[in-house]
Amino acid sequence: MSDTSLAEVLRARGLRLTAQRQLVLEAVYDLGHATPEQVHNAVRETAAGVNITTIYRTLELLEDLGLVTHTHLSHGSPTYHAAGGHQHVHLVCRSCGEVQEIDPSVLQPLVDQLAAERGFRVDVGHVALFGDCGGCEGQDQA
Repeated sequence: MSDTSLAEVLRARGLRLTAQRQLVLEAVYDLGHATPEQVHNAVRETAAGVNITTIYRTLELLEDLGLVTHTHLSHGSPTYHAAGGHQHVHLVCRSCGEVQEIDPSVLQPLVDQLAAERGFRVDVGHVALFGDCGGCEGQDQA
C-alpha cells in the first residue's frame, strides 16, 4: 500500500499518518505472515525507539481499518498478514513451522454444510489447519 493510500484511509477516520504506522504496515507486507514480535524486530531496524506496545496498538488499528488481518498459527501471539488480497487457509507444519497457503475453496463443502445445518458463517481467513508438511511427514518425531 502506498503512503498516499494509507494516509487517505487514516484521514477518513480522523487519524494522521505517522512514521510508526507506515513502518508497521510495511513490515507486515514485507514479512508476509508475522507476529507482533517479528514486526517489532523489522521496525526496529529503521526506528530503534519504537516499543512493542506501539506495535500491538498499531496492528490493532490497522486491523480495525481493514488493512491487515490476523490468525492464530501457534499457541503464542497472533500472526498478521495483509488484508484485501485473496483469502486463504493456512496449513501449519507442527514439525518445522512452515506456513503454506491454500485456496479456501478446499473447505467449501464444510463451509456450506455449517451454513445449512447451523447457520454458522465461517471466516475462512482465520482458519489454520495443523499437521505435518510433506517434507516432515514420516520423519521420526522424537
